[in-house]
Amino acid sequence: MNIMYYLNYFIIFSILGHFFESFFYASGDSGIFLSYWTPIYGIGTVIILLINKWIDKFNISKILKVLYLFLFSSIFLSTIEALGGYLIKWIFDVELWNYTNYRFNIGRYTALEMSLIWGLSSILLIYFIKPINDKIVKLIPKIVTYIIIGLFIIDIIITLFVKVA
Repeated sequence: MNIMYYLNYFIIFSILGHFFESFFYASGDSGIFLSYWTPIYGIGTVIILLINKWIDKFNISKILKVLYLFLFSSIFLSTIEALGGYLIKWIFDVELWNYTNYRFNIGRYTALEMSLIWGLSSILLIYFIKPINDKIVKLIPKIVTYIIIGLFIIDIIITLFVKVA
């Protein structure tokens, strides 16, 4: 699979992640960017795809593949979530989430409960969503991907200028 495949997944799930969070949180604020994406979801999705690609290289049973996908996705995504929380706090002086009230919190920005959700979401993505989404992703023209990535880069620059400066 080429870079366009992963860029398209990044774009689609960054946008879906934004709307998903906006739907579940009354404030409607799903992140730090000015436009309608929450890139942590796009990054997480690409990580899941890469983990799955790596696991597929091994000659192991389907059950072990699912178990490894769950385990590695839980670990990597929880680490990314924690790093993201600390970076957002450090760069923007904003705390978008805090898991200190969770029973099994692992520091401020991740918790075992969320790790389980990330692992289950990874299985859902790979075995149920990906087969359908792959057909859509491959139809997206390169020019559309380039334009959206360009808009995303502009949003990063404007966000840094407006919110940090």
